[in-house]
Amino acid sequence: MGGDPGKLIKNMKGAAQKYIGVGFLLGFFLVLLTYFTVSEQFAISAPNAIRRTSPGHAHTSASPITPAVEEKRQQPPVIAAEQKPPKTEPPAEEKPPKTEYAAEDDQKKPADDDSKKQSSAGDGIATESAPAKKPACDIQGPWASDVCDIDGDVRIHGSAGTILIPPSIESGGSNPNPQEWRIRPYSRKHQAGIKEVTVRELASSADAPACDVTSSVPALVFAMGGLTGNYWHDFSDVLIPLYLQAVRFGGEVQLVVENLQPWYVGKYRAILGALSRHDVVDMDRDDRVRCFPGAVVGVRMHKEFSIDPEREPRGHSMPEFTRFLRAAYALPRAAPTAATDDVRPRMMIISRRHPRKLMNLDAVVALAERVGFEVVIGDPPFSVDVGEFAREVNAVDALVGVHGAGLTNSVFLPTGAVFIQVNPYGKMEHIGEVDFGIPAVDMGLKYIAYSAGVEESTLVDTLGRDHPAVKDPESIHRSGWPKVAEYYLGRQDIKLDLDRFEPVLRKAMHLLREKEKQ
Repeated sequence: MGGDPGKLIKNMKGAAQKYIGVGFLLGFFLVLLTYFTVSEQFAISAPNAIRRTSPGHAHTSASPITPAVEEKRQQPPVIAAEQKPPKTEPPAEEKPPKTEYAAEDDQKKPADDDSKKQSSAGDGIATESAPAKKPACDIQGPWASDVCDIDGDVRIHGSAGTILIPPSIESGGSNPNPQEWRIRPYSRKHQAGIKEVTVRELASSADAPACDVTSSVPALVFAMGGLTGNYWHDFSDVLIPLYLQAVRFGGEVQLVVENLQPWYVGKYRAILGALSRHDVVDMDRDDRVRCFPGAVVGVRMHKEFSIDPEREPRGHSMPEFTRFLRAAYALPRAAPTAATDDVRPRMMIISRRHPRKLMNLDAVVALAERVGFEVVIGDPPFSVDVGEFAREVNAVDALVGVHGAGLTNSVFLPTGAVFIQVNPYGKMEHIGEVDFGIPAVDMGLKYIAYSAGVEESTLVDTLGRDHPAVKDPESIHRSGWPKVAEYYLGRQDIKLDLDRFEPVLRKAMHLLREKEKQ
């Protein structure tokens, strides 16, 4: 068992070196494994770390991309003026994705110091764009009329039919994306005979024509053509929509009128004068450039012969409009007279010279007087100032008439008065309700509808009982409006059945007596 001690020591030294090399190698791999493990954990938990998701795995959290965020994503990246070392900040608390409203709130907050520096640095720095400018014109689909509401410099060249909008001073006198609209300034968007006007934004203030006339008040551009000339359309299509646009100015607005009708201005001078204290401009014949500090182009109808407080311009109503009319014509009565044993309320029966006239008017008057009314006959004028007749209507407590334009005078009744509409024969109840029934309720009137029967129509005598217009009104309605208008509006008169009509008059008296008890 002996051996050379030197050789033994040499063999032990070689083995030790071999084990040390293996240990060093194992230690290196252990350190490397530890590094990758720690790095992966940091990438998951650090708030500013970027982790790319594998294409084969969907992200399970709700997407934080809202319309506001998407708009920001489409903008060019911000280029820093100089590179700065990133700031070391403590890890931020993890928060859920922002909603659309949160994104909008962030846009309203003032920019931080870095953003301010970037926005003021000038050359070579792209910043977030300003909020989109609200269009000058409100285009509401195929039926609602278009209206432009312009705040700022407006130049109107009437005879050319153009309304020009120069860029504002705040914009630096330029508009890189000018728009243009063609507007019919009438409440019925597709009405024939109404010319379009062009509303155009200018690219540069240098493109604006010089002012021939400068106004201190804004303009309101509208048309008097279309269906005006029919008393009901005068109010439903023009005067009520015009009121909605003009009343906010308190008289400090100038009316610029396309297709101006002198008779119309004369007939409604009190209403137009209450809406504007300034001269009416005949747009078609005005070859000068007029400059205004703003303009409204077009008018919009809420509904037939009425106002909807929930539609733009909001907050207006028919009782408000009728109060305006009473002020414009200095009408004294805001409420009807309460019927008592000693007081006979006054009733006006509208007389018609044209079709749908009452054939037994005298008998109806006698019946109303027996019920307890004082009766007057109303004969509305056509083309003269309506002020005198408005005062006659305001003096009564009840209004009666066959469906037609003369019932438009209901706007002059005191609030709470009784309004009786006689619907002609021929299933005309819906038309009567839309044209006068709903508006009457909107005005605060006590509305009663009476439908004439076949025996009360002169169509039986003129056409015979076997004619479709007499025997089958539905077939006439299916054939279209022209036939409906021809037979039921244009070819019949009404002879009221007094036995059927008497309860209607007694109900009207009862409604007026109710006021006494309130």
